[in-house]
Amino acid sequence: MINKYLFLLLFFSGLQYVYAQGAYFYYLEKKNNNFDSLVAATNRETVDTIKALKSYQIAATYFTRQDLENYNKYVKQGIESSVRSQVYKDIGLYYQALIHFTKPDFMNLLEKDFNTTESLLKKYKSNEAKRIRVIMFQNLSLFKTMQNKDTESMNILINNAIPLATSIGDHELIGGLYKNIALSFYNSQDFSKAIEYSNLAQSFLNKIKKPSPQSKGMMGEALLLKAECLMRRNKLPEAKIELNKAYSIIRNYPESNFHSLYFSNLGYYQMKLKNYPEALKTFDTGLNNAEKYKNTNIIERIKLFKHEIYQDLKDYKRSNEILSEVQNTPFKKNKQQILKEFSKNYAALKDTANAYRYASEFINSFDSTNTVGIHKNIAFLEARYRKAEDEKKIAWLNTEKTKKQMEVNQKNSYLWLLSLVLLSFLSLLIFLYIIYRKNKKLSEQKEINLQQKIEDIKQKEELSLTRAILDGEERERERIARDLHDGLGGMLAGVKINFSTWSSSHLNNENNQEFYKILGQLDNSVTELRHVARNLMPESLLNFGLETALHDLCQFYHRKDLEIDFQAINIEKRLPLNIQLNIYRIVQELLANAVKHSEASSILLQCSQAGENFLITIEDNGKGFDKNIEKTTKSLGLHNLKNRVNYLKGKMEVNSDHQGTTINIELNTYGE
Repeated sequence: MINKYLFLLLFFSGLQYVYAQGAYFYYLEKKNNNFDSLVAATNRETVDTIKALKSYQIAATYFTRQDLENYNKYVKQGIESSVRSQVYKDIGLYYQALIHFTKPDFMNLLEKDFNTTESLLKKYKSNEAKRIRVIMFQNLSLFKTMQNKDTESMNILINNAIPLATSIGDHELIGGLYKNIALSFYNSQDFSKAIEYSNLAQSFLNKIKKPSPQSKGMMGEALLLKAECLMRRNKLPEAKIELNKAYSIIRNYPESNFHSLYFSNLGYYQMKLKNYPEALKTFDTGLNNAEKYKNTNIIERIKLFKHEIYQDLKDYKRSNEILSEVQNTPFKKNKQQILKEFSKNYAALKDTANAYRYASEFINSFDSTNTVGIHKNIAFLEARYRKAEDEKKIAWLNTEKTKKQMEVNQKNSYLWLLSLVLLSFLSLLIFLYIIYRKNKKLSEQKEINLQQKIEDIKQKEELSLTRAILDGEERERERIARDLHDGLGGMLAGVKINFSTWSSSHLNNENNQEFYKILGQLDNSVTELRHVARNLMPESLLNFGLETALHDLCQFYHRKDLEIDFQAINIEKRLPLNIQLNIYRIVQELLANAVKHSEASSILLQCSQAGENFLITIEDNGKGFDKNIEKTTKSLGLHNLKNRVNYLKGKMEVNSDHQGTTINIELNTYGE
């Protein structure tokens, strides 16, 4: 599982506030100890694809914290771990591209890199690749909105992103996309449509059976957007209900930077009620959270709200101070509106000179914008004119070329006919040669297919023989264990009881110590017999499952001079019993070999499950062994181990030197 990280920007009309959402801004942080555990587990991970996905997940978390050094580190680690998987390597290009977001000209750089990554990822059918493509389309739509290309932005969402998200049935992605459409309608002040699509987004997010912090954050965004629309339509009681719903989500994440957006909306609600003191207090709370996470867009949004309050209170000096703090905004519409508000404030202060200056700058900003638009239209018309002229010139050249060709054809008609005959003969030869090569390839392919079928039959026969041998071994172990435990064990226990009863009434403890010593040996024999029976068929596996049985096995091999660290990760209890038993035997053989031969003082055993794959890693600090020992030794241990691994369609990797031994085994839990 690669986690999904989005970032969005929404432009308001009127006073052009900007607030930002998505994982870059609102990621609901988990507790630090959980994150640290994820980092530690990722660094120990031995399966490349799992390590790559976890590395990208860690990088995204560092991105939300603006820790770019660690972000780059884990993106690089994810790409390096993807050396055997091109799809995950190409996905890493998306995470590499995100670093452009910190640069002044990020839009052009990101759009270029996203287009390159899209051309690579669209050839893959995996859901993870499709999810990344959806996110890139979503971000590309954002860039079009930032460039005032709202129609192109909407087309990207509707024609590219939503169909792709629907094809993989990802309710979280679909809900997020519909939320973005609601944002577009909000941006155009169509609040009714924005509310409609906010409700549609919530309906998809509510279908998620186990909501993640990410999906809860999206739900909170949709609720806050709906509340904002209701406030714009002066439906304050209904808006308060949506605000309360959003707070019920974020209150469980006290360390989240999502609070800044909530408090900005809550302050706006209090501002609409003319409760200015409470609104200013709420805005300050939101500012503290936004400044903590360096969320400059929310900071600007809240400060502009505060400016409105001071302007309504006729505190124009304080209003101008706030406008000065945000006048360097990168968004032209916001800058124009700030100039207008400066002019209004200075006019109210009867400062005619400054009022005229800001009014002139406000007007000139529109003239500049219009001039740019005119130049763009002229450039477009000029380019279209040149294209038309070039097309005329190409058409004239083609006509002249055709006339000359006709003249040449008339002068050389006999030569042309001869060439045609020769060409036909040559074509026939080529055709016959192609047929010959094709038939030869078909024959070779048939031979390859036949050999493959023979190999498949051999493998099936070997697998069937292995299954029969292993099943026979386990049945025999079970029978012997039952006979020892219930038969011989019961008989010896009865003998012991009879001896104990007889000796208590006929013998003296002090005069017959040899007899009681023999009786103790008999008791030890009964205990050892039962231990052998349990080893043949572990009762803890049958009664409590694989994880408990493996833990008991490690406890059994534990010694004063030998430490065994067992780590179990996501082991499912619903595995078929025969699969659990084979995994138990594999681990038993690995531990037995390590304890018997390695002379180690420390052994690490890690067992984890990821879907259909079961992973076993055992490491010791012993003396190691020659990896070619399997070819020379007569022991059946390694042979049986490989048989069980092959039975579960698995693979085994052994690394050993004088510093210790590491064995990695990957099994298919549906290997039968």
